[in-house]
Amino acid sequence: MIVRKGTIEDIPRAFELVEELALYEKAPEEVTNTIEMMKKDGFGANPVFEFIVAEQDQEIIGLSIYYWRYSTWKGKRLYLEDLIVTESKRGIGAGKMLFDRTVEIAKEQGATGMMWQVLDWNEPAIAFYKKYGALLEDGWLNCHLSF
Repeated sequence: MIVRKGTIEDIPRAFELVEELALYEKAPEEVTNTIEMMKKDGFGANPVFEFIVAEQDQEIIGLSIYYWRYSTWKGKRLYLEDLIVTESKRGIGAGKMLFDRTVEIAKEQGATGMMWQVLDWNEPAIAFYKKYGALLEDGWLNCHLSF
């Protein structure tokens, strides 16, 4: 198994994994993104996200999608949007490899830390993040506007 930087050619498989995650999170109808949007947003004139992939036997089995944000309290932070491993390949270390590499990228780029969200019912993911000593915060509500 290897972890490498994602390419524009990887976007169709990355999108399949995004759809798989949405199904797992019981919200497949919430995905309004498209392969074309991901290509433009990841590789166009002003990329807004980056990603790395875990590959086994030349098949992408997982990915980490992230972008940079700025905290007025903490400075530059990496925001981990999604860490996805296809269901049939969970438990073989791909998630750990992806997460570890994402942490390395944040440190290499001078970030002061990284942030992400996890659903409160997703016990396997919560247990995974707790192994790293991650702080799961109370008291913050997610807010968003859709256009």
